[in-house]
Formats: sequence, C-alpha cells, structure tokens
Amino acid sequence: MTGPSSNGFSAAGLNRMRDVLARHVDSGKIPGLVALISRNGETHVEALGTMRHDGGAPMRRDTIFRMASTSKPVTIAAAMILLDECKLRLDDLVETWLPELADRRVLKRIDGPLDDTVPARRPITVRDVLTSTFGLGIDRELLGAPIMNAIFEQGLTPDLPEPMPEPDEWMRRLGTLPLMHQPGERWQYHISSDLLGVLVARVTGQSFETFLRERLFDPLGMKDTGFHVPAGKIDRLPPLYAPNPQTGAFIVWDEAEGGRHSQPPAFQGGGGGLASTVDDYHAYYRMLLNQGMHGSERILSRPAVQLMTTNRLMPEQQAARDAMARNNVHVSFGQGQHGGWGFGMAVRTYRGDYAPIGQFGWDGGSGTSTYADPDNQLTGILLTQIGMSTPDSARVIHDFWTTVYQALED
Repeated sequence: MTGPSSNGFSAAGLNRMRDVLARHVDSGKIPGLVALISRNGETHVEALGTMRHDGGAPMRRDTIFRMASTSKPVTIAAAMILLDECKLRLDDLVETWLPELADRRVLKRIDGPLDDTVPARRPITVRDVLTSTFGLGIDRELLGAPIMNAIFEQGLTPDLPEPMPEPDEWMRRLGTLPLMHQPGERWQYHISSDLLGVLVARVTGQSFETFLRERLFDPLGMKDTGFHVPAGKIDRLPPLYAPNPQTGAFIVWDEAEGGRHSQPPAFQGGGGGLASTVDDYHAYYRMLLNQGMHGSERILSRPAVQLMTTNRLMPEQQAARDAMARNNVHVSFGQGQHGGWGFGMAVRTYRGDYAPIGQFGWDGGSGTSTYADPDNQLTGILLTQIGMSTPDSARVIHDFWTTVYQALED
C-alpha cells in the first residue's frame, strides 16, 4: 500500500469532472446533481442543474437527497457502537432480543414452496445480521419465487407503494417466513440492514433514529440527516423520479411535500430510509478514514472501523454478491463490480475499475453513490434524484468515479 500524497486533485482533472457531469445534466436525462470529492483536507463541490426536470430551483450544496441504500454504510455504525460497548457481541444469539427469529425453518429448495422446509442447523447470531448472511434477503435472481413473493406481499421492503409497518409488526411478519438459506451460509441483500435497526432499538430501549442521532449524527454535525425531512427543510428536497424504462419520460415516484420523507415513518429503515446531504455524508466517511475519530472525539474504535471496512465474506458465501454485480449490469455499472462486503457496505477486493482494492461504500437505487478510499485518503459522494429504472443515473455514477480518479494528482 502506498501512502497518501501531499497533493489533492489536478485543476485539469477537476475541470474534466465538471464538464462530464455537466454533459449528463445538459442531456436532459439528469435534472440536477450535487457532487463532493475530498482528499487530504481539500474539498470540491459541484451543484449542477435544477431540483425538478422541468426547471425550478437550482441544485445547491445543501440540497437534501433520499439516500436509499447508501443508508446502509451509515446506519451500521449504530451496531458498531454497541459492539464497542459490549452491549452486543458478534456471536450473541439475536433471539435474545428478536424472539420472532427463534427456531427457524429453512427452505429445502430456494425456489420451492414455503412449507417444504428443514430445521435451521443453528440459531441466527449478531454476526449473521451484520454480514447480511442471516438467511433472508432480496434476490433479483429469484423474482417470482414463492419466498420473494411472500417478502413483497408482507410489506417487508421499502420498494412498494404502501409504507412498511411499525417495527414490532414488521418483525412478526418476518418471523412467519422460512429462511432462504441456513444462517451464515450465503450473503443476501438488504433485509439484514432493516433488521439491524430493530435489533439496535430493542437492545438500547430507544428508537433507532434517537440512538443514531445521539451517538452519531449530533457528534458528527450531521444536522440534515434523518428518516424524514422536517417541514422547515422540505423545500430543499427534490422529487424522486423513476423514469419510464421504455420512453425515459420522468415519472414522479415520490414528491417532496406529502411524500414518504415528509412525515416520520412507522419503520425507520436502516437499509434505505435516510435523507441527507453531501456535507453530512462527508463528515461520516471522513470519520471512517480517520479510523473512528472526528476531530478530538472518538466515535468508533479503530478495530470497529477496520471490521466494517474489510471484506467479511468467504468464497462460499459470495454467490448472490457476485450475481448482483455481474448480472444486474446497469445497476452495477462500474462501482458494483468490487467483490466483497464488510458490515453494511461493499469492500473492493479486486480491481474491476479505476478504484483501488480497499475502497469501501455503496450506491443507492435513487441515484446516489458514496465511497471512501483509504489508499488515496479520498472521499467521493454523488447525489441525484433519478431512480435506477433506467441506466441514466448509473452512468453518471460510473463517469463520476472515472473522473474522480483521473483527477488525482500525485
């Protein structure tokens, strides 16, 4: 590993980044975006375009975005704080706090009927939840299978028209389903990140958001981050578009006023529920690059950060992770092809693009991308409001990271 350079970015490289991002906005497919890159104390922000596809207010540095799955790398810190304090242990059984997950049954065949099961070989542990290997998740390869249909019918994911139920009811519904895999056997996407929030709330006796605010958001100065946007800030939240895949026409999937983020949700989803800004997320990733320190205050221990940001998956657990990167091409454009997974985030284990091994972070289906790179002491954040129903926001993300890395000056 080479040490960080004393320089940041080249002027020519920054100009190219701005030109490439502006090209996407000028194409009419991305109404606006906010990008932040930071390295060795040098930070650059670009706010381009408008909040709505038909014009309106300009994008600003303090525009608030739905972070979608880029919530995952942030909300995992709540569990790490509890590990540091020995209020959770990696190999504790989760049924102590989540009795709904005791005595699990596991499908004999992943695409088989829900009543064709065998007993779980062992109970689910905290480690299984933190590594996304507890046995249930969203698997695009299995759309239409009985278990995936049941997950959607029970309202266990945030991608449906109706909101998710409050946590105890969500847990009750989750507890009615068999597992797709034996605990610890396979990585699976998303549901573990939402489960994490319920676990943290039950361990602490506080709501998930209250704990995050007291222990993470307030200490880091993340003043615009939360599970809803207060009325006094709602004008800073653009609508979320899910373009028509056939025509590319802009369809409003979620309006700001009266939309999903305008009121506190019944379910505070660690997997995709946060709204935030580039500066708030920069503060979080900078803390991770500083090995858990924010100024003179320690937020997480150094080993906790290392545990989160190091690949945790063994080869036999990787199948769904590999399929997600390689088979969902426009979703995984560039940044999806990074191999591993730590706690709550991707960890690059091979060089599939411009970024080096060791880069960590994740992308969101609302057109967001947030990563840090210890080797270059680099943070990059790109926020749009275009869902990945078309490849457009994924292409912006891909081009953003290419231009970030070509702008490095060593």
